[in-house]
Amino acid sequence: AQYVTCRIQNCSEAASSKPFPGYIDHNSLVVQDDYVFAQVTSGGRVTYYVSYRRQSFTQMKLPKYSLPKDMHIISTDDNQVFAAVQEWNQNDTYNLYVSDARGAYFTIALENVKSSRGPEGNVMIDLYEVAGIKGMFLANKKVQRQVKTFITYNKGRDWRLLQAPTVDVRGNKIHCILPYCSLNLHLNVAQNPYTSGNIGSKDSAPGIIVASGNIGSELITDEESHTGGMFISSDAGNTWRQVFDEEHSVLFLDQGGALVAIKHTPQPIRHLWLSFDEGQSWSKYSFTSVPLFVDGVLGEPGDETLVMTVFGHVSHRSDWQLVKVDYRSIFSTRCNEIDFHSWELHNQGEPCIMGQMRIYQRRRPGTQCILGKKYNRAVTSVPCICTDSDFECYRKVGSNNCTDGVRDQYAAKQQQCSNRVPRGLHLITSNGRPATDSGQNITFIVHLEEGDVPRTSLQMEFGDGTAVTYSNLSSVETGVKHVYRHCGIFRVIAQAWNSLGSTRAHLFLHVTCPIEHVHLTLPYVAITNQQVNMTAVVWPSPFGPLTYFWWLGNKTEPVITLEENTSFAFSTEGMNSVTVQVSAGNSILQDIKSIAVFDSYRSLLLSFTPNLEDYNPDIPEWRHDLSKLVKRTLQQ
Repeated sequence: AQYVTCRIQNCSEAASSKPFPGYIDHNSLVVQDDYVFAQVTSGGRVTYYVSYRRQSFTQMKLPKYSLPKDMHIISTDDNQVFAAVQEWNQNDTYNLYVSDARGAYFTIALENVKSSRGPEGNVMIDLYEVAGIKGMFLANKKVQRQVKTFITYNKGRDWRLLQAPTVDVRGNKIHCILPYCSLNLHLNVAQNPYTSGNIGSKDSAPGIIVASGNIGSELITDEESHTGGMFISSDAGNTWRQVFDEEHSVLFLDQGGALVAIKHTPQPIRHLWLSFDEGQSWSKYSFTSVPLFVDGVLGEPGDETLVMTVFGHVSHRSDWQLVKVDYRSIFSTRCNEIDFHSWELHNQGEPCIMGQMRIYQRRRPGTQCILGKKYNRAVTSVPCICTDSDFECYRKVGSNNCTDGVRDQYAAKQQQCSNRVPRGLHLITSNGRPATDSGQNITFIVHLEEGDVPRTSLQMEFGDGTAVTYSNLSSVETGVKHVYRHCGIFRVIAQAWNSLGSTRAHLFLHVTCPIEHVHLTLPYVAITNQQVNMTAVVWPSPFGPLTYFWWLGNKTEPVITLEENTSFAFSTEGMNSVTVQVSAGNSILQDIKSIAVFDSYRSLLLSFTPNLEDYNPDIPEWRHDLSKLVKRTLQQ
């Protein structure tokens, strides 16, 4: 496939352009925010390319010895690419990488993140981006055959295990000491719009996370779990509470001011649970008079929803039942200033996260007031002094807003780049085909993987005795154009060099000339079941392969040859038509002749005047008239 762009006002073939030099793998193009991604497989090895802000493509650089076989773009927020890469030796895990602003150079963020296959064969990576708090992710990492949940607040620079609750849902103490025991969560986001999935958070309720999981040395699947349940964090993952000992669907009402939970069970139910204090306490409500097998729950669109619909069936044979639950009567008053309190984001007491302190205005737990659509949550951010923890691999973590401190120590310093030996020169045509017609403009694309482009020269030898030299590669970003005047196969050579060395690439270009005339020669008469030789003469004399299609007698399929002659035996008497079509590049011409076929015939030696051929225009009518004249003469 090719990556083609054009302006919507004029999207013709002539007005389109091909930003990527050559062909890319089918269905590999990804356009996301300021980035365009593509992959190319060659010789069984995959190479990934990125274009930042629609500039020229460059190869994505992973650490040395990385040999990826699959890649998924997780996030492109805040001028940084977050990608999941499956290495050559991984089967059910991926490594997480973060990039620089251009998406070209990547460093490792977390290794061996668990993956699985969805119902339709799609890859699902156990990574969850927490809504409302930039840079915060949860991931399930495979550690010595055990899957554990880790959390980061700085987009993958630092990770830690989750501290388990101190008591269970009944108030019994839990003895769980890190790193041998921790809280492990299921991170699958709902594929079905009518279910809440295993984990949830909202932009309008920063810091509140609801998830299902278990406490122990590793994550246990639902089928195996007997001690799991539902857990809630009100402080962005620092501490957790167990709220149910069985899995529930949890919905956020009125921008997180209330939580609604419905039990996951194969049995019919009639109750749901409602909490106004971020899951610290729950009240039981009936939503139907008749127990219902619940198939799903759907909230109205928007974070401010106060209406939800429960749907299911009374029995396995009954039709669907829809129950609309309206909570507007519970939220009787509008929220005012006294209904809010300040909440400061922190990571185990450290308030400086991503280079700043962030203070949110959140509704006080237990307050039953309504925010409505016009509410805008207030966020106060104060920059922090830069420390070593704000940097990774000698660069600042993406979206980090720290100031002063050690910033100058890690800041990029401008210096004259040393010249580099050019390596990895690629030469292709703009359409990816090593063929063209004579007299037509053809564009060669030259791409250098490594080297100092402004200080690297280029010479192009076109193979037809002409060549051109450019002082630097920057001047040929749009390609090198050339016109071939003759047919043939030409060896095109590109050579790039600077003071440290050189590299070269070549391709063999097939230049075809359109054929102008085809003449079919064959006998005028033949005997049944005897081979008849036929020849197609092409003008001008071709250079390069031609394809010949022979339509013989009453055959419905042609005989295809690469030679200008063939033979055929006609099985029945009568006049037979022979058609030859000759294909050269994009042109095709044909000639048609007739042949008389008899079971037997007698030939006579005839003589004609020497200048007879001077009057032969080589048309069927002339031959027909001459044959009538000969026939009358023989009859006399």
